[in-house]
Amino acid sequence: MSQTRKTTVHVKGTEITVLLHQEQDYISLTDIARHRNPEHSDDLIRNWLRNRNTIEFLGIWERLNNPDFNPVEFDGFRMRAGLNSFTLTPKQWIEGTGSIGIVSRQGRYGGTFAHKDIAFEFASWISVEFKLFLIKEFQRLKEDENSRLSLAWNLNRTLAKLNYRIQTDAIRAHLVPPQVTPAQAAATYASEADLLNVALFGHTAAEWRSRNPGQQGNMRDHATIEQLLVLANLESLNAELIHMALPQGERLGRLNQIAIRQMQVLTAGSAGNLLRE
Repeated sequence: MSQTRKTTVHVKGTEITVLLHQEQDYISLTDIARHRNPEHSDDLIRNWLRNRNTIEFLGIWERLNNPDFNPVEFDGFRMRAGLNSFTLTPKQWIEGTGSIGIVSRQGRYGGTFAHKDIAFEFASWISVEFKLFLIKEFQRLKEDENSRLSLAWNLNRTLAKLNYRIQTDAIRAHLVPPQVTPAQAAATYASEADLLNVALFGHTAAEWRSRNPGQQGNMRDHATIEQLLVLANLESLNAELIHMALPQGERLGRLNQIAIRQMQVLTAGSAGNLLRE
């Protein structure tokens, strides 16, 4: 689980770690188990894993979500589940079946983690009451994250609009000749807007509408936070390039290179998460 981001929730006096990995939430089974037995949390997880109902649940979840799940090893575990001699550790389950729903970590953020669907099932086995409180706190966490994401998206959309005004002023001063009709001026503005669209998104507004006939709004309304931030930067940079009297073709090449570099930085691991923290 590389490039993770850690948050925590507090449930009935116990701090529960939540990690974001590959856009999925994984919750610490170790922390949940500590609520019931702080000294022997690993034993609780192993006891839960050896239960036949647990094996059945995990197998169904993996089949639904994991194309590389190993059904042969799973059948072997299922056949022995419930026997007095049967034992199963998270590591044995992960290595045997190719599980993605349960992850065992060492070092920082160490412990046994599971996808939220599985973690809630484990919490129910520990305590139905605890599970309900965990779900409530997890939902509160996600609502708070979504609120901050929405705020960041709106902020970057506003920045893009403000920088668009800077760009249009540069266009008016250097690219729109005097005595033109409003339609001719609008065509120039649209051309420069599409210059940025191609530099960042790879296609014009008309091409996007043709490819997405059922979508409302325009491509910028569907952009990510990172794309909007880069767009705001490109608009400001394009205005400066216009003042420098660079031709449109040269500006497109420069802006495209800048867009690529900035998107690589913003979407590379933890750097891409800065907007969400």
